[in-house]
Amino acid sequence: MNQLMKTIFFYLLCGLLGQTFLMAQENNVIMKVKPKEINDVLTNPGIGFTTFQRFNGDDLNEGIRWTEGLPIVYQNFDGDLTNKNYPQTTIAYFRVNWRFLEPECQQYNWPMIDKALKTAAERGQTLMLRISPYEAEAEKDVPGWYREMVGPEKQQGIAKWRVDPEDPRYIKYFGGMIKALGQRYDGHPDLESVDVSFIGYWGEGEGSHLLSDPSRLALINAYLDNFKKTTLTFQPLNGDAPDPGVLVNGTNIAAYWPDGRNNGTGTQMRNLGWRLDCHGDLRRSEWNHMTDVYPEDIIKSGMSEAWRKAPVTLEICGTFLSWLQKQKYSEETVEYIFEQGLKWHVSSFNAKSSAVPKEWRPLVDNWLNKMGYRFVLRRFTYPSVVTVQGQLRITSWWENKGVAPIYKDYKFALRIKNTEKTVILSTSANILNWFPGDIVHDENLYIPHDMPVGTYELEIAIVSPVSYEPKVKLAIDGVNEDGWYPMGKIEIKENKQ
Repeated sequence: MNQLMKTIFFYLLCGLLGQTFLMAQENNVIMKVKPKEINDVLTNPGIGFTTFQRFNGDDLNEGIRWTEGLPIVYQNFDGDLTNKNYPQTTIAYFRVNWRFLEPECQQYNWPMIDKALKTAAERGQTLMLRISPYEAEAEKDVPGWYREMVGPEKQQGIAKWRVDPEDPRYIKYFGGMIKALGQRYDGHPDLESVDVSFIGYWGEGEGSHLLSDPSRLALINAYLDNFKKTTLTFQPLNGDAPDPGVLVNGTNIAAYWPDGRNNGTGTQMRNLGWRLDCHGDLRRSEWNHMTDVYPEDIIKSGMSEAWRKAPVTLEICGTFLSWLQKQKYSEETVEYIFEQGLKWHVSSFNAKSSAVPKEWRPLVDNWLNKMGYRFVLRRFTYPSVVTVQGQLRITSWWENKGVAPIYKDYKFALRIKNTEKTVILSTSANILNWFPGDIVHDENLYIPHDMPVGTYELEIAIVSPVSYEPKVKLAIDGVNEDGWYPMGKIEIKENKQ
């Protein structure tokens, strides 16, 4: 073959290859999907408002008062899960006093907790729980058998202590109750979290700075040693402590633990969440929680970055109606309070099942759209044609428009479906690390060897790692009745290699 023929053949071959490449491009284009963002309030696991001493569908508290600490009461349920004048929720929060869980020494009322867990699941919720040691009223004292054991109440060094927490019997019996609670319920799928609570009215920790280290550690370890899977949240602050400006060992006595000096690392360290029980307190101009306790002590307690690993939960100071009627908060004041919660990376909020004033509902809805996580899928790409046992290359750009990550280990998955076959492909994305801002996840997935050829719908969702059912609503349009989000069609062909 002379040089001229070689040259002609070369260009003919290049032309044929180019034509083949163009045909391949035409037959297998990269599909680019840019979903439409929505502004709906999304009811998602682990975030948003909680009901308090109630479940979804129950009547709210009337007026500005609420109840807590007493045995769980069940309202007649008519099958309607709607919360009137209150957001829909995924968390039912209950506080029950020790005396009602352990009415007789080491005889525990487990049916009360079992029924609460079952009812929460039936109402589309998980259970957030605190067992408080006692409250102020006579009927909310420590268990009668324990009172008889330790004798009449006397001043214990701080006004909100009803028994001596340094008494070894307190550690044995209250700590023993927490141990039994953990051994029975740790890791229960319907248990959202448990509050670390062991001292002071409502278990809020009043005077924890007065405890000796052995007693403090023994009570804390009753939780840490027995709740290894379920999230624990604690209250590192207490603005009601006397003379909140006093320092003890260089630490503000309003800060319990850790105090900023004991935040070690290692395999034995636990990621605990934290909570504040008087969010929105601006009642006194000379001293209040919002301006004189929380901002500084979140830093001093060493917990300002805890939100990266465990949730922050807040509780309203009073109720919305008391803000409106007694404190006469303005809309600007409410907005300021909400902004502070976002600054602290709040995931959930206990508004005590008290009605949200109509005029503040837009503020509440806007707050809910920023609380916790809020995932928007900005762009998703995939090839229009793949082969059996072939590679499915996806790219995705997400934005978390909330103020916190998700703390449940769900999975980002694809579903390929037609009338003949359905396959779910789980990605390797670690959504626990999807912090506020942009997220990119690209991955090569593979089509199963037994996948019939044909045209399929390709859908995406964030799913349970066990059931592969969609669990998280996305802030995008187009969800189908199964909770999956269609991305388009994909054709699966035979692999001829």
